[in-house]
Amino acid sequence: MPPCLANFLLVCFCILRFALSKEPQLQVDFHTGMDADSDIAFHFQVCFGHCVAMNSHECGVWECEVKSDNVPFEDGKSFDLHVSVLDNEYWVMVSSQHCYSFARRLLPGSVKMVQVWRGVSLISTCV
Repeated sequence: MPPCLANFLLVCFCILRFALSKEPQLQVDFHTGMDADSDIAFHFQVCFGHCVAMNSHECGVWECEVKSDNVPFEDGKSFDLHVSVLDNEYWVMVSSQHCYSFARRLLPGSVKMVQVWRGVSLISTCV
């Protein structure tokens, strides 16, 4: 479970179930507007077998990227991705295991749209 459940300002559980396809990448962007050109409060990109990159994009500028070489995905196996928006960070779990934390940079409640793309098949979602 995410830390400090009593300190939630905003609770958003985004559960995504994926199956890998030919292109080994996944990208999930939490946008502040209802179009793909809006600011990105949380950018989560996986290059399977290489790294995970997390960032935010505000007023046309990317902030400092945070990378991890922890890539807990297996070739050809589906996985669940849970993203929890806490009062001060994004808490990311892969198949029920906490893997990443990313300090929130934009105001709580700013996310209006989640965009999922690149080389995965989205099987189901739950928000």
